[in-house]
Amino acid sequence: MIPTENIVSPRTEAAGFMSASVGRLAPDFSVQAYDRTKDGFTHVNLSDYQGKWVCLYFYPLDFTFVCPTEIVAFNDAVGEFTNRNCVLLTASTDSVFSHKGWCDSHPDLANLKHLMLADTNHKLSRDYGVLIEDAGIAYRGIFLIAPNGIVRWLAIHDLPVGRNVEEVLRVLDALQTDKLVPCNWKKGGKTLN
Repeated sequence: MIPTENIVSPRTEAAGFMSASVGRLAPDFSVQAYDRTKDGFTHVNLSDYQGKWVCLYFYPLDFTFVCPTEIVAFNDAVGEFTNRNCVLLTASTDSVFSHKGWCDSHPDLANLKHLMLADTNHKLSRDYGVLIEDAGIAYRGIFLIAPNGIVRWLAIHDLPVGRNVEEVLRVLDALQTDKLVPCNWKKGGKTLN
């Protein structure tokens, strides 16, 4: 279990300001990744996905308790993201070897269909404003990046709280309408313009 009581502040002076923000160009990255579908390692740049939506979500650590529930839920929805021209990527400060070891040892992660980014130097987490500097791990940050590279939506959760994949898909659907949508809108519902 991740000890949350010893973590002082979501953003310390050392962490600086959050550079990934809504309406701005998402920070590019160039990182190693574990590809479970090929049981191998690859290199990934955000620019590789130009022209597609990207859902990038961070989690604190491999070999933990809440994290696999989220990863499995996102993995179960890979087809839903693909149908929306959206690439799903996950990241933590663990190495690609740790990612592989975790997938090898955890039966629920055996069929992972999306890439696990390795942010071992913490640059990716820092650039996206989710790094807990003192702990060397990331908050549960999630970012929807438009095909033109602009961050359109983000959310950052504290460590013990898992996310809702249906809400991420709902927001993605809303953003893809390019219209005004009311509170609690769902795909197929009326827009405001």
